[in-house]
Formats: sequence, C-alpha cells, structure tokens
Amino acid sequence: MTATAALVIGIIALSIAVIALGVAVVGYRELRASRATPAMRAPRTTVAPSPAHDAAPPAPEGPAAFVINPVKVADVDALESYARLTAHELGLPEPLIYRTTVEDPGVGQAQAAMAAGASVVVVAGGDGTVRAVAEALAGSIVPMALIPSGTGNLLARNLDIPVDNLQQQVRTALSGRDMAMDLGWLRTVPPPREPDDADEAPDVDLTGTPAPPREHVFLVMAGLGFDAAMVAGADDELKRRVGWVAYFIVGVRHLHARRTRLALRLGTGDWHQQRVRTLLFANCGRLPAGIVLLPDAEIDDGYLDVAAIDTRGGLIGWASLLGRVMLQGLGWRSRNAYNPSRIEFWRAREIAVRLDEPHAVQVDGDLVGDAIALKVRVQPDGLRVRVRR
Repeated sequence: MTATAALVIGIIALSIAVIALGVAVVGYRELRASRATPAMRAPRTTVAPSPAHDAAPPAPEGPAAFVINPVKVADVDALESYARLTAHELGLPEPLIYRTTVEDPGVGQAQAAMAAGASVVVVAGGDGTVRAVAEALAGSIVPMALIPSGTGNLLARNLDIPVDNLQQQVRTALSGRDMAMDLGWLRTVPPPREPDDADEAPDVDLTGTPAPPREHVFLVMAGLGFDAAMVAGADDELKRRVGWVAYFIVGVRHLHARRTRLALRLGTGDWHQQRVRTLLFANCGRLPAGIVLLPDAEIDDGYLDVAAIDTRGGLIGWASLLGRVMLQGLGWRSRNAYNPSRIEFWRAREIAVRLDEPHAVQVDGDLVGDAIALKVRVQPDGLRVRVRR
C-alpha cells in the first residue's frame, strides 16, 4: 500500500470516526435517559424452543493429537516441543503430530487422529484449518482444541481463548474442560453455467450423476454482500502485514458498492424482500477489537442469528452504522425510523435466501464461490470444544 493510499484511507477512517462519535454521543444520551425503564430487546423471529443440552459421553482416553498448519504457525518445531513437554508435565501420553498439506487442509489428519484413538484434536492454524478439522469432528465425541495462529481467530476470541499466549493455549488444549457448541452449515446454489463453460464437465459421482452441492461448515459467521467483498479483497500479504485490520482497509474500497437485493425465508415462514449491504448468518457475535456485531448470538443455543445490515447516505450512513454497533455493545439499540443505517435481527434453525443476481459468499473468512441462492442450517451441539476451566 502506497503512502498516498494510506493517507486517503486514514482521512476516510478519521471522517467516519468523527461522525460515528457524534452518533454515539446522541445515542448514549438516549441510553441514559432510557435507564429508568427496562431495556427493550430487538424483536426476533424464533422458530422453535431451544433444544435441551444432554450430557455428552466422555472422550477417548488416548493421546492428544496436534493438527498443525505449517504455513500459519510461525515456529512449528517450538510448538511441537512445547506440546510434548506440557503433556509430560501433566502425566499424559506422548502427543500425536500431524501437519496439513495443500491437498489436505486438515480433514484427513483429523480423521487419522480419531482412528488412532485421540482424546482431543488440537488444531493450530487459521480459521480455514479450524473449519477443516471441525468438519471431520462434527457429530463425534472427540473434542477440538485451538492454538489460534491466523488473522481473525474469531472462534478463539468468542471462546475466550488467549490468541497471543502459547503456553496458556497448549495447557488449555491438554487440560481444559469440554463444552458443546453449535455448527452452521451452508449450501450454495451456483448461478447457471455460461455457454463458454459448456465444455467443462460438472462434478459427477461414479454413476455419472452430477454430484449434489457441497455443504460448507462454519463455526463463527457466514455472509454475502459487503462482508464477502472484504474477504475477497484482503489478500494474504496484506493480512500478514497488518493482521485483521486488513479487512477494514479493504472495506473502505467497497463503501459505495451497490446494495444487494434478495428474498429471505426463516424456517417454513414467508419470503421477505430485503435490500441490504450485507447479510450475515452467525453462530457467534464478537469481532476483533472488542466489537460486538450480534449481541444476542450464543454459541450453544441451538440457533443461528441472522442480521440484515443496510446503510444510506454515503459516509453518513456508514458512520451511523458504526455508532449503532458501538452502542448495541452497551445494550442500546436505536429504533429511529429516520436513521440512515439499519440492523435487523432474527433467529432461526434454517434459512433460505434467493438473490436477484449472483454474489460471492464467505464462511469463516473463506470464499466458497458465487451463488444465486443459499440454504443455511444449524447443527445443535454439533461439536465439542475445549475451553479454559
């Protein structure tokens, strides 16, 4: 990024911050004035009661297995050595060590670990590696532990796992407590094939039948619109240099992009037309820097939280949105019909989306292609994760 580009981004960011501060001050005054009466929660559409969480059976008593992405982990040898040392100190068996490859980003290694009787699969890598291991462990009794090593590390942040302390991470992985969390699954319906693509054979199974669309697991958040545009634009080099701030730098370039037209259905309800900047499906609500985007999202409530986010009026609308997000973290939500920004929340176990035109879709920071329609569902208690005691 050139000095000129950095200056322009800085000026835009400062302008947004100043306007957002004004919005936040006004909102804070309303918040203080409303403290005399009980706070009202935003209306939410609920399809069914939350499921009961049954006690999970104990995991196997074998060794811990570490699935390491050597591209994301800065010092693989140091991690392996510390894993063995900590296991020895805790009186545990010698841990198993697996490394991911370009061909297999973690699914096969996690499956091998389960076949070897691993008591826990410890994943060291970015959000993509975590998703791959979670896909293999989904529905099993073997818990997953985290050694966050990527850019966002959103799951670790939402589970209150330290993202910058290797010793605490390894000790939590080997001696923490297990809890059940929900998983999200997203299936895309790709746009019709163009005539120029006719010579490309679609995926087929052994009988010659076209393969069904693949479901993609997500643990934190999936989305389309502005959200996916940020993911698409943040290349690995920029993320390496500035970390999660890369997404905000890229986001500035898309502030004036066209809004997305879509139809949304929750469960078996009616279709509702929406015009949004971004549409999110969330299992967790917290982002880096302490930002709470979906304050009601809970990782183990058996639901996905859906957020339709929109802005009008250029930078004023985006500044208003920033002010909204800041204030909802304090428990206040604007109900002003004339506000140039909007965040509408729902909850559901199944969601369907139809788009007016193809849009890129992301799951936990990974693009999964363009789609003209989506089907999203939750798998309650789909994964056991290890957290601090």
